[in-house]
Amino acid sequence: MTDTIHYGQLMHRAMRGLLAEVLRNVARNGLPGKHHFFITFDTKAAGVEIPIWLAERYSDEMTIVLQEWFADLVVQPDAFSVTLNFSEEQVSLRIPFDAIKTFVDPSVELGLRFEATDETGAALPVDVDGPMTEIDEEPDSADAEIVSLDSFRK
Repeated sequence: MTDTIHYGQLMHRAMRGLLAEVLRNVARNGLPGKHHFFITFDTKAAGVEIPIWLAERYSDEMTIVLQEWFADLVVQPDAFSVTLNFSEEQVSLRIPFDAIKTFVDPSVELGLRFEATDETGAALPVDVDGPMTEIDEEPDSADAEIVSLDSFRK
């Protein structure tokens, strides 16, 4: 028994569960409204199945988009598979949830970032000094809505 509660690992497991549930719903019912997803994953992670030519082109990570056309979305307990179109060629991919680095749904300004983990589930160092991307930027505070919880108290 350890003397520490690993909150970070528990949160990442819960967020991956959320992601799996969202993808299961999309597999059953399609993408609702204007929702679309950008999913970035580690192409070298265990269990990733992509064609060799894609692995050579995206040797470290790759971002896929689930938006207008995708097929055969199947969600398993530890991974999902999907068929996408690359240069007029339909390609099947299998992506373990542990390989996912980021999940973004721009239609609702939702972004999830996952820490890399080793085979024991321990967090690996993350490069926090890397360049900022749109996903990483903080929302403009002028657009934020502040809600007082006092209005919900009796």
